[in-house]
Amino acid sequence: MSSLQTGDALAAHNFGLQIDGVLVEYLQEVSGLSMEQDVIEFQQVSAQGKPMIRKIPGAKKAGTCTVVRGMSQSSTFTDWINQSMAGNMAMARKNATIMLMDFQNNTVKRYDLRNAWCSKVDTSSSKAGEASAVTESVTITYEELVMG
Repeated sequence: MSSLQTGDALAAHNFGLQIDGVLVEYLQEVSGLSMEQDVIEFQQVSAQGKPMIRKIPGAKKAGTCTVVRGMSQSSTFTDWINQSMAGNMAMARKNATIMLMDFQNNTVKRYDLRNAWCSKVDTSSSKAGEASAVTESVTITYEELVMG
């Protein structure tokens, strides 16, 4: 049960990452989640003989998103990254879910990434003696995004 009242806006309190239905990581940041499809435009003539332009949906497009996590986090996520980078697509293609959670850690929004795999990893810069966490930014490529 969500702690939100009708009319409340969602606040980005916490993000969780599931891989094949199992929660493996809490995320610091999520960006770039998007759904897109082609638009087909065609011309036709109306019954009155007037030219008309119509638009209809075309093929869905695949996408990418970027997630940021702390360095000392899930070994399951790290294994997924390594399988992806090794090109082992039989093991790397997973169904993943990014969950937006409220202040009580209830899932209030889900983004299901179908046939997802990791295509890029960037490590944050760090300096000895600096009081900041080291993070990784991971780009996840997916074939389909379903919002729930």
